[in-house]
Formats: sequence, C-alpha cells, structure tokens
Amino acid sequence: MVENLLSSIRGFIIDMDGVVYEGERVLPGSREFVQEIRTQGIPFLMVTNNATLTSHDYVEKLRRMGIEVDEQNIMTSAQATAAYLEKIAPPGERMYAIGERGLLTELLRRGYSIVQDYDQVGFVVVGMDRGLTYEKLKGASLAIRRGARFIATNPDTTYPSEEGQVPGNGACLAALEAATGVKPTVIGKPQPAIFELSLSRLGLPASSVAVLGDRLETDILGGKRAGLKTILLLCGVTRPEEVAGSGTLPDLIFDDLGAFACAWRKAYT
Repeated sequence: MVENLLSSIRGFIIDMDGVVYEGERVLPGSREFVQEIRTQGIPFLMVTNNATLTSHDYVEKLRRMGIEVDEQNIMTSAQATAAYLEKIAPPGERMYAIGERGLLTELLRRGYSIVQDYDQVGFVVVGMDRGLTYEKLKGASLAIRRGARFIATNPDTTYPSEEGQVPGNGACLAALEAATGVKPTVIGKPQPAIFELSLSRLGLPASSVAVLGDRLETDILGGKRAGLKTILLLCGVTRPEEVAGSGTLPDLIFDDLGAFACAWRKAYT
C-alpha cells in the first residue's frame, strides 16, 4: 500500500521552513531530493506560509544553500494573499499592512496603496513582521474596528529557527483578534486558496500531488482538505508523540526529506 501511494505521486508541494532548511541550516536530504526531481522533470512548488521574503529572495537563499530552483518553483503566502485580494479589491485600494518585504512587494506589484493612516483603509493585511511594534498593532486594531477587512497571510503561531521555535504570524493575529474581536480571513495553509493556486500552477490533479510538510495543523490539514497525498516530516515542528493525539493524520511519516526520498525512489523507479 505504501509503495502504491508513493509510486502514484506525479508532483510535489514542498514546505520550506522545517522541511528544506531551519534558518540557514540545510536539513538532511534536501539538496539531493530537489536536484533529483528537477533532473527528472517532476513538477514541484516550494510553498511557504512565510511571507517575509519575495520569491527572488527565496531563490537566492536556496542557492546559498546549494539548492537550485527558479522563481516559478516558489509560492509564498504573500503571493497567494495578493492573488486573493485581486479578486475583491481594485488597484489603488488603500491598505494598512503589517509585514516585511515579501508581503509589501506583492501588494505594491498589484497596484495597491500601502498607507500608515488607518482612518480610511479598506483592508488590513497582516504577515509576519519582525519589526512589529505597539504602534503597528494599534493602527491595525483601529482600522479593523472601523470596518476594514482583516486579511492574514498565514496562521502559524511559531517559526522554526536555529534558536528554537520563535513567535510567528499567528502570535500577531492573536493580539489583533483579542483587541478587536474579529477573526481574519486566512489565505495561507491550511486554507484552500494557496493549495488551489499551487495546483493550478503545477497543472496536476490533487490526487497525483503530495504535500511534504512538518506541521500537522497547516501542511497536513490543508493537504488533506485539498485532496492531496500528505507526507509528514519530523525534522521541523511536529514531534512524533504529537501525531497519535492529533485528529489530523498524514498518509505517511518520515524523519526527513532524505528518508522520504529513499522510499519514494524505490517505489518510483
């Protein structure tokens, strides 16, 4: 059964933080696996909930680690959020944004106006911001209370770093929810928007695509909702003892990309 599942995979949605790398440290098997699927021409996307960097930034970061990909192989929650906003907000719409270069670049690229004045904005868009201040939270809270739509790139409460798990965008969202009583519309994993956009770019049906991730509550839950095959890797956030008690069970579990690649290679060839 395991070999049948592995051999039916025709494309990959691969998380980055906690799967391919941790901070600036490459995780086991990442370089070899990405090189292998590139050489074989197997469609793949590196899909991340981290909205701090642009797709170009991610290409450069991976290149520094010895992993060669193109910008077309990258999908960020910032890209997915901007694509979602295009459906509901015209160019020129005023937005109050909390976030870093990845999110701000995508909003500006689509012609939105990013303003500091929270008084008359149509949207509050929130991504991870390592320069977060009380003033930023105050402006976002006031804008949401005055009727601005609350949009979030992703719900991850933590972010894996070399130092350990540090606060992620979900921690900021929790503060804003507490201050406003309003829950955001979340675009990144586990919500369907980013998976639908990814499948469209891959050009494959969900049933032939596997998501490789380290988070049960985002990668695996979102993959299952989207009809993907779900592969949990234990090299990031999720610990083995957490799986049994979770209501979200992956199809398969491996220690890391290297271990997965070994099993997949045997089934695929």
